Amino acid sequence: MYYQWLRRLMFALNPEHAHSLGLTGLKLGYAGPWRRFWGQAKAWKKTQVMGLAFPNPLGLAAGLDKNGDYVGALCHLGFGFVEIGTVTPRAQLGNAQPRLFRLTKNQAIINRMGFNNKGVDYLAQKIQAMPRCCILGINIGKNKSTPLETAVNDYRYGLERAYPLADYITLNISSPNTPGLRALQQKNYLFTLLESLKQQQALLANAYQRYVPLVVKIDPDLSEAALVELADILISCQIDGVIATNTTVAREHLAVEAHSEQAGGLSGRPLFQRSTHVIAQLQQHLKGALPIIGVGGIDSGAAAIKKLAAGASLLQIYSSLIYQGPSVIQDIRRAIVAKH
Repeated sequence: MYYQWLRRLMFALNPEHAHSLGLTGLKLGYAGPWRRFWGQAKAWKKTQVMGLAFPNPLGLAAGLDKNGDYVGALCHLGFGFVEIGTVTPRAQLGNAQPRLFRLTKNQAIINRMGFNNKGVDYLAQKIQAMPRCCILGINIGKNKSTPLETAVNDYRYGLERAYPLADYITLNISSPNTPGLRALQQKNYLFTLLESLKQQQALLANAYQRYVPLVVKIDPDLSEAALVELADILISCQIDGVIATNTTVAREHLAVEAHSEQAGGLSGRPLFQRSTHVIAQLQQHLKGALPIIGVGGIDSGAAAIKKLAAGASLLQIYSSLIYQGPSVIQDIRRAIVAKH
């Protein structure tokens, strides 16, 4: 009830301003006397995935906290894990504004942010300075100005800087908002990229005496043939997990409203059907070779159960947190506890 009142105020603001204001308020609340009333990453369904012990299977998807400024507050909302980023080797402004749009009738968001972030060195300094409070994923990408032919260098740098700080690292090669980035999912780029990063992972594991899993985030707009080919490469390169899916450029299942024709990646409720189908296809082909983290349109306990039934081992949310607030975490918790 309280969040619905707050949402009305926040939705009267420009989406990016509301985003910044909301996170700042969250951080101040976490630092203040209200902290003791907040939820924790409670062990309501302990889940062992990629060698990591998750207190519960619900995480926050990358994109909300790009620079690691709000990790402590976000962890204590009740998530089992939090993924920050996408972060690039060098700071960049991202795409021109406006670039973030609410589709309230659809319970959806369109963004074309373009990896706006302060750079991986800034993120590393932030995470080094804070106590560890939950399982942390760091999502890395390439700078817009880096050609695809040398993209591996950006990912290698991001991996090197994130490795000692992360519990797992996600390779974002599927955002629709960096020109050409999705081409990295194609066989001619993907195998070379993953082979190089797996070699670096082995060296870093030896140097730090700890193994940090590598996860690949894929897009929901791949054809079935392309998805099968990608899955074969993930298995061949011994990638530790796959996130399905990123945002979509398709506009199916979308009611027409203001901003519904904006360019960018669509997230939220209209993505649910497509992302769940991709999870089911992956599960059928992977046959348990690597775990799937399911994301896309999870806005209720029932939706979470369907994602798990399709083959996901872990879940992530983003848009539903914006529309419903922390209550959606408890709704999902109740559904999963009741199911098990």
